[in-house]
Amino acid sequence: MAESLFSYRVKEAGLSDKIFVSSAATSTEELGNPPHRGTLTVLKKYGIPLVPHRARQLTVRDGERFDYLVGMDLQNVRGIRRIVGENHAEKARMLLDFTDSPREIADPWYTGDFDAAYRDIAKGTQALLDEIRKKYGW
Repeated sequence: MAESLFSYRVKEAGLSDKIFVSSAATSTEELGNPPHRGTLTVLKKYGIPLVPHRARQLTVRDGERFDYLVGMDLQNVRGIRRIVGENHAEKARMLLDFTDSPREIADPWYTGDFDAAYRDIAKGTQALLDEIRKKYGW
């Protein structure tokens, strides 16, 4: 959900040539799986195009390639830091850390509330985009 929504925001801002968005898993549970049907439903509801993909594993190389490594909760961030190592650990933050109310985003896989996750992700992705635009002067 976050990859699709952030990719949409980047495209709408005219920054697709400057910002590359990719999602990756910190665990192996969903590797190879497509997005959850609840994600598909909520993205369609809000008119956000799905970025078609299959879950892939985060790698050490991702730590080298990306300026931001964003997780939805503390467990994600710990997993990111473990995988990318101490040289890139500072890049790992929770998505809502970029907002004025930093906290974890509840996983809709467990809560069943994809709309609540969407609202949090919408807030976080806008704040992240604002941060990037400010940092790079775009």
